Amino acid sequence: MTVPEAKQAMEQFKMEAANEVGVQLKQGYNGDLTARQAGSIGGQMVKKMVEDYENRMK
Repeated sequence: MTVPEAKQAMEQFKMEAANEVGVQLKQGYNGDLTARQAGSIGGQMVKKMVEDYENRMK
């Protein structure tokens, strides 16, 4: 990402999603995550983005 503010916002969003699904992330590299953990974080992020979009459409 070329916009520093956007990168920081995405990092915060990722941390929030990880906490919601019970995965502890550390700052920086998290290569020790399992595919299931990484997938659950990404899935939670998508779920929240879809919910936000649907709420904006109302």
